[in-house]
Amino acid sequence: MNCEEKFFEIYKKSPSGVSFCPYRICPIGAHSDHQYGKITGFALDKGIRIAFAPKHNGVIELTSLQFEKRAQFHINFIPEEKQNDWADYLRGVALFLSQRHSLHMGLSGVIEGSLPIGGLSSSAAVCIAFLSALCSVNGITLTPHETIMIALEAENRYVGVSCGKLDQSCEVFSKKGRLLYLDTKDDSFELIPENPNMRPYKIAIFFSGMERTLAGSKFNMRVDECRSAAYALKAFSGMEYGKFSETFLRDVPFEVFQKYKDKLPENWARRAEHWYSEFKRVEAGAEAWRRGDIFEFGRLSSESGKSSIYNWQTGSDELKTLYEIMMKTDGVYGGRFSGAGFKGCCMALIDPAFEESAVKKISEEYLKAFPKLAGKFSIHICESADGVDIL
Repeated sequence: MNCEEKFFEIYKKSPSGVSFCPYRICPIGAHSDHQYGKITGFALDKGIRIAFAPKHNGVIELTSLQFEKRAQFHINFIPEEKQNDWADYLRGVALFLSQRHSLHMGLSGVIEGSLPIGGLSSSAAVCIAFLSALCSVNGITLTPHETIMIALEAENRYVGVSCGKLDQSCEVFSKKGRLLYLDTKDDSFELIPENPNMRPYKIAIFFSGMERTLAGSKFNMRVDECRSAAYALKAFSGMEYGKFSETFLRDVPFEVFQKYKDKLPENWARRAEHWYSEFKRVEAGAEAWRRGDIFEFGRLSSESGKSSIYNWQTGSDELKTLYEIMMKTDGVYGGRFSGAGFKGCCMALIDPAFEESAVKKISEEYLKAFPKLAGKFSIHICESADGVDIL
């Protein structure tokens, strides 16, 4: 049963609209946006759908096809503190939208995710799909930047995840068949088309069978380690520095890092090493895509994955095993962990001619290593897609 069918079952009428926000992948540019780095990204043809209709009493009422508890609150009485359930993302969105625009209409709806949770920015997709629906029933039109910032504030300031705007930007700006190349410092971006000489590709998503919750992971600690490195590097070099929360590696020239990195604690140095090397990989990856060199683009994506393991130090045993199997599979141009990299999934760009054999090999070898995950491990072949839309 999909969200539209469930809506009809509950409310005995068809929804007035369906909002869709795609999931996203970041082939190169991992763990970079919160320090104002550069990223690459695609939206996928899978994502979050919400079938909805206006509710005149101001109540938000959402049923999820993935979670048992129904979300219910009033647009004028949103708790100031998170309630520690999946509806916190909705509350955060409604709260920060209400600070910019007057809300007079609630909504009833059913929310549906088309892939397992973990590594594809499902939280950002939920925020943006819900934001689109809430704006629709209230007659509000947002700019792309407003959409991104409201969804980001919901995660940062309400849910408490110290993420950057990679996820939201991919899910808003992306276009089918084009690589998003974004500088998160000034939000300048380019949608680079596929070179006519580029070999064909598909996007493969390999779910480890291990789901994760970002706010409960070590994600925020990694962000603080980056800021600590930047703060210390500024101090060592005599640069001016202000508030810790307003300190970013993007503020510190690479030459300063090279000169003083040996003074940093090992963990801080590793986080910074990943960030600076990833910045260079993104720039090189954008140029490889521009000239149609998918082999080089894939190699850089795989190098990003290796740095995520050794410098960013993420990855469960399951994800590391998946990554190693991918790297030894014919037809895989390249890939890495997707998302924070603590559980979740891996992504890869693959040659469609090898799709069947790659899926077979990766499935067999992974489940041989982790037989208890049979039935939870899954593979999904996707295409790139446009960003958020009301269907």
